[in-house]
Amino acid sequence: MLYSLPNILTISRILAIPLIVALFWVKGDAARWAMLALFALAGVTDYFDGMLARSMGNISSLGRFLDPVADKLLVSALLIMLVWSDNISGLVILPALVILCREILVSGLREFLAGIKVGVPVSNLAKWKTAVQMFALGFLIVGAAGPDFWHPEITTTAVGEALLWLAALLTMITGYDYLQAGLRHMAEDDSASDE
Repeated sequence: MLYSLPNILTISRILAIPLIVALFWVKGDAARWAMLALFALAGVTDYFDGMLARSMGNISSLGRFLDPVADKLLVSALLIMLVWSDNISGLVILPALVILCREILVSGLREFLAGIKVGVPVSNLAKWKTAVQMFALGFLIVGAAGPDFWHPEITTTAVGEALLWLAALLTMITGYDYLQAGLRHMAEDDSASDE
């Protein structure tokens, strides 16, 4: 069902990506806040598409496919553009790279596991990782256009960078958990093939 409300919300998240990326070329604080508004709206659709699909009993194969793809496209595009625009620079590129690599690893792992008909449920820690990651990206999008917090050295960018490091740590933990579960299923699949 392509035109169900949950799928439309997910597709709208994908369609927001080019608009958010285009705003990186627009100068001024208003563009940063507009980017944040679009990003926040995309985050809200991420929450509501799954909730609506479950409450309406309208969980589709297309929705199960598109939802994680939309999330990974949004996060990957933002990380790349934040590095390109120097909103993420220096050592802070490392947590961005960890997050990007984990997204690719988990996507490949899910594809393999789907091939052997094994689902990997999303853990609570992975949900926390996503929340921290989204807040980090929001702070980094606003960057220098944002306010200072309590102290002149605690800038919006500094808060975003700290959250990005925390998200990278949670990313490594949850990525390891997914990899460990995937490797266990791979070993079981290999031993079943050998019999």
